[in-house]
Amino acid sequence: MTPGELLKAIRDQRIPGLVYLFGTEKFFIERSLRQITDAVVAADARDFNLQVFHAKEFRVDDLLDSVRTLPVFAPRRLVVVKDADKLSAGDLDDLSAYVADPVAETCLVFVGEKVDRRKKFFQAFQKAGALVEHKGLYDNQIPAFVREQAAASGFSFTEDAMALFCRRSGTSLQEIDGELQKLFQYLGENRLVDVADVREIVSDTRVDSIFDMVNAIGRRDAGDALRLLRRLLDEGVAPLLLLSMLTRHFRQLWMSRELLDTGVGRKDISKRIGVNPYFIDGLIAQAKLFGHQHYRRSFELFLSTDIALKSTGGNPGALLEELLLEISGFDA
Repeated sequence: MTPGELLKAIRDQRIPGLVYLFGTEKFFIERSLRQITDAVVAADARDFNLQVFHAKEFRVDDLLDSVRTLPVFAPRRLVVVKDADKLSAGDLDDLSAYVADPVAETCLVFVGEKVDRRKKFFQAFQKAGALVEHKGLYDNQIPAFVREQAAASGFSFTEDAMALFCRRSGTSLQEIDGELQKLFQYLGENRLVDVADVREIVSDTRVDSIFDMVNAIGRRDAGDALRLLRRLLDEGVAPLLLLSMLTRHFRQLWMSRELLDTGVGRKDISKRIGVNPYFIDGLIAQAKLFGHQHYRRSFELFLSTDIALKSTGGNPGALLEELLLEISGFDA
């Protein structure tokens, strides 16, 4: 079952008696759990009909007693097991009999990071209930998520504000949601988020500076790149992190250049390389400034710099400065 199918089942009041929520995106998992909880147990009935266990701190017999307890003055009972991927093989074996014959009046929800579909427990679970995987979003899907979350709360973004927000907030949906809530509280009755609002509330000067540094090299502006590099090193940013971000940026540039040369349009480039569409025009403009031989040479330099940074005796600042100067000095 997909998250979308689970949402439809919740809306139609057809929630399976066995549900396993798992995946890499905790924000979506927690949202699905809240939706199930709201649909299965009324808020004023949760003292009697909702019980939450943690896999590291419970006995299987206690869980079985709970799921076999009938609901009190309500049609269904909800039992949740968190950190379910920490259950031992023995625990899963002990629960297999219940999975084969669950109580109709109980909704049992497991929450964990991963499942092993090769195990008999999960094969039986999938036949009797629903395994629902919640995956994270790619960079190019973040703006749509932000827009949907804002619209649900009655807010909207200007284009420039959206670009800045996506750049500063990163890709963790829980962190994005937290930043959105702060923004909405700050705005009050004002329903339009502008650049000034994002700058006031969502502040991360280091992220901005790293972003600006890699873009300066992408524009072949050695002076600006060196200035930003020195500032970041003075602020204590790890040299290997800066090298990693620069390598990632040039990987996107190289992929963009290859796609451009085969006639792929900007929208498809954004989708294929997973880049936020608000940044794709700038990325394409930079990609055109380097030839294919320059990209190959850049990655040779990234590798040699990485080795030098990890060895002893080298000056990290000098190594990175030399790297930036050589890349920005490529013949056009």
